[in-house]
Amino acid sequence: MEQLFTICQQNRSKLKDFLTTLDKEILFQIPEGFNNNIWWNVAHTVVTEQLLIYKLSGLEMNISDTLVAKYRKGTFPEENPSEAEFEQLLELLTQLPVQTLKDYKAGKFKDFKTYPTSFGVTLNSVEDAINFNLFHEGMHFGNILALKKAVK
Repeated sequence: MEQLFTICQQNRSKLKDFLTTLDKEILFQIPEGFNNNIWWNVAHTVVTEQLLIYKLSGLEMNISDTLVAKYRKGTFPEENPSEAEFEQLLELLTQLPVQTLKDYKAGKFKDFKTYPTSFGVTLNSVEDAINFNLFHEGMHFGNILALKKAVK
């Protein structure tokens, strides 16, 4: 399982690179044919990890309800984030997988509510959620690459 967390941390490092190296104009732009932007995809991965792993395990999430409301499945970019939200997400992006690994090793994920994903995969355990989360983040990494190409 630890290797899965290493992969997640590597992915999050790459996502953070997008946020810190691309101009904000590019991050927030929604190109023709798309319904979201690079920023939304990155924020969405942070929120989804918390929903899949913590919420479905009946544990308190390590993010605010405000972030969840703005970036959960079914949402779209409505406004650019404040500078405070931008900085907060930069921090959460790499800190949360570290915390999740600590909590996993500590045995905090005892319960899990079965969840049928919109991708047709049913999650029956926190291990299923951790695995699926990597797949989910990979999909959004691909979306980000397509968005980056479309806005340049």
